[in-house]
Amino acid sequence: MEIKVRVPGSCGELVQGIYQGEPYLITCPIEAYTEVVVSDSWQGLEGLGEKSRQALGLTLKYLGEESFPYGMRLKSQLPHGKGMASSSADIAAVCGAAAAALGRKLSPEEILRLAVAIEPTDPIFFPGLVCANQMEGRIFAQYHTFPRLWISIFDTGGRVDTVSFHDHARQVGAEMPPPVFISGSRQRAEKQLAEAATKSALANEAGLPKPCLRELLETALNKGALGVNAAHSGTVLGVLWPETMGAEAIAKASAAIAEELPKLKFWGQTRLSSGGIFYE
Repeated sequence: MEIKVRVPGSCGELVQGIYQGEPYLITCPIEAYTEVVVSDSWQGLEGLGEKSRQALGLTLKYLGEESFPYGMRLKSQLPHGKGMASSSADIAAVCGAAAAALGRKLSPEEILRLAVAIEPTDPIFFPGLVCANQMEGRIFAQYHTFPRLWISIFDTGGRVDTVSFHDHARQVGAEMPPPVFISGSRQRAEKQLAEAATKSALANEAGLPKPCLRELLETALNKGALGVNAAHSGTVLGVLWPETMGAEAIAKASAAIAEELPKLKFWGQTRLSSGGIFYE
């Protein structure tokens, strides 16, 4: 028996703020993943950090199991401390893989309840895009139709302790209603999404300033970008490009941005994709 489970990470959030006293975020899943493999051909846990081991323990308790009889290995393409939902992806993948190996399939809602018992959670394991209270695990809305924008990821450097920052964010988060940004034609939806993301990224400067954010925005707009988004509790920034621009043109524009703004590290390009838990 071998089971593989993949969960995407994120490039920060499309939007994050506070509305009527309640925190929320809108997910920004990308094509980079945590993968967990479970097998009955070997024993032990490989690559699981403290939070992932907590997730395994909580899953076993939830399922009424005392021990896990299989081997489990975790590998991730997502760096920690950057705001790319690495811990959320690790936790969700471990919960999903452990349950599947034991003959159960947990819903995203069940995994979210387990995850928020460990830390504030980016629900990138829900299909589509999600608007949710990341502190308490309440889902407000899901978007199954959205423009698959290209995203160039730039890192401003350093690391952020997500849990500590979320406590701080309750005090400094921007007061703004969740936007309605996915409607009308594809071009209009792209514009709405990018405008909402840019507004949220700029508002977040009051809580966690990003070096070169405004310079990045101006430079990117001059090269055909639609806007930017930010890791509100991390270090990365995303440049949002139209679906129709094409990978080669975006790579060229991104390289030019990296040359003009050497304080930022270009990590590559990806696309806004559906969240979810993907089983093999």
